[in-house]
Amino acid sequence: MSDILGYRRPGVGTQPAYLHPPYRSSVARAPAQPPVRVPRTLTEVTGPLFGHLAVAPDEADLTLGAAAPPIGERIRVEGRVLDEDGRPVPHTLVELWQCNAAGRYHHPLDQHDAPLDPNFRGFGRAVTDAAGRYRFTTIRPGAYPWRNHANAWRPAHLHFSLFGPSFLTRLVTQMYFPGDPLLPFDPIFHCLADPAARERLVAAFDLEATVPEFALGYRFDIVLRGREATPVEEPGGEARR
Repeated sequence: MSDILGYRRPGVGTQPAYLHPPYRSSVARAPAQPPVRVPRTLTEVTGPLFGHLAVAPDEADLTLGAAAPPIGERIRVEGRVLDEDGRPVPHTLVELWQCNAAGRYHHPLDQHDAPLDPNFRGFGRAVTDAAGRYRFTTIRPGAYPWRNHANAWRPAHLHFSLFGPSFLTRLVTQMYFPGDPLLPFDPIFHCLADPAARERLVAAFDLEATVPEFALGYRFDIVLRGREATPVEEPGGEARR
C-alpha cells in the first residue's frame, strides 16, 4: 500500500461504478466530469501516520466490554491481507463496523425501529500479524430496510477499513455472507459488473475457524490490488451502509 508509483489500474467491472442508477445515492454523488488523477509523492503516502500500538488486543472482540454479552449469533471472522502476488501485508490496521443482530447501527442517524442492543458497540479494530492475518469475534448482523427502492433490504454485511502507511492509503469494503437470499436484489452488491469480483466480497464458511460450542467461523481474505483485488468503495465517497 506504500507504492508511491500508484496501483495497477483495476480490470473493467471489478470495482464499484461511480454511477449505478439502481443505487440511488450514486446518482447524486457520482462525478459529472472525469476524475483528475493527482500524482502522489512521498509526503502523501508516509504521513500522517496512525499509531498502531494504540490498538489493544481485546478491541478485536466485539462481544466484550459491556455488562452482558450482546444478543445474536456469535461468529468468528478471520483472514489474511495480501498483495497482488499473494504476499502477506503485516502490521496493517483493520477496522470493522456493523449493525446489531436486529439490523440497527449504534448511531443517532439510524432511525430504523429495530431495537438497540446496549451491550453491543458495533465496531472493533485489529492489526495484522507478520503473516498478514487478522481475526474478529462478533455477532452476525441482521438485514435492514434502507428505502432505496420499494421493499428494499440490505443483506447482512460487515464493513471493513484498511489503513496503509498514511490516511491517504485507506481502503473501505464490505463483506457479505454465503447463501444470503438478499444478494441478488441488492444494488450496492451489483455496482460490480464482474460476477467474479462480486463473489470476492462473499466470505466462505470455514469449519476450521469455528470455535466449538461458541461461534461459527468465516474466512475473508482481502487482496489489495491486481487482478484478484477485493473490490473497494470509490475514493472520497461516503461510507455505504
